[in-house]
Amino acid sequence: MNRSTRLRRLYFRSAHRGSKETDLILGPFAAENLNKMSATELDEFEAFLAENDTDIWDWVAGKSIPEDGRYAALIEILRKRHALST
Repeated sequence: MNRSTRLRRLYFRSAHRGSKETDLILGPFAAENLNKMSATELDEFEAFLAENDTDIWDWVAGKSIPEDGRYAALIEILRKRHALST
């Protein structure tokens, strides 16, 4: 799949999650940042999108963290963007 198609798919998955909270967090973030991401960053974001909405919300809201520390940089960016940093 070419980069343009991948970006469109990732944006759609970000903005149409099934949970309004994660739609509002991930959709605007994707719209602003996907074009700037490297292939490695896109891989990480794609894996992040495969996670459960409840987990994503809890991570960004600071209620929990992923067990193995994965997504730490991405979660911190999302937390800062939404003034949720601790």
